[in-house]
Amino acid sequence: MITVMRVLVQRVTAAQVTVDGEIVGRIDPAAAGAPHGLLALVGVTHDDTPATAKTLADKLFRLRILDGERSAADLAAPILVVSQFTLYADTAKGRRPSWSAAAPGAVAEPLVDAFAADLRALGATVATGRFGAHMRIELVNDGPVTILLEV
Repeated sequence: MITVMRVLVQRVTAAQVTVDGEIVGRIDPAAAGAPHGLLALVGVTHDDTPATAKTLADKLFRLRILDGERSAADLAAPILVVSQFTLYADTAKGRRPSWSAAAPGAVAEPLVDAFAADLRALGATVATGRFGAHMRIELVNDGPVTILLEV
């Protein structure tokens, strides 16, 4: 079984999440005075803990993937956090993915919330999606830069 929280991070120039026609989370790096922001798709598995979320939040905040090899911490770049259980899709057998490695909502939601809170505690401006909702995510990936983080 996979035993680590995953964050698929994309460097973006804009990103927003819409649920039922309502924008529930948006980042606009240029308005914040930053050239980029980060979209963090967060997947939680069964063995993850608040300590895992905190470690991964710190890793993301200090990851040097923005202009001039700087981080969100260096540039005050905003971060959009969206829960993403499909990061734990198991497609090894057949054509229908298994989601058994993804933590159930009762476990995952507090850890995604903790991840976002940990980023805020580090000084990040954080917007979020809505856990468990069908979300439409719009983004402009810059580079493109897409990195899978695990601890």
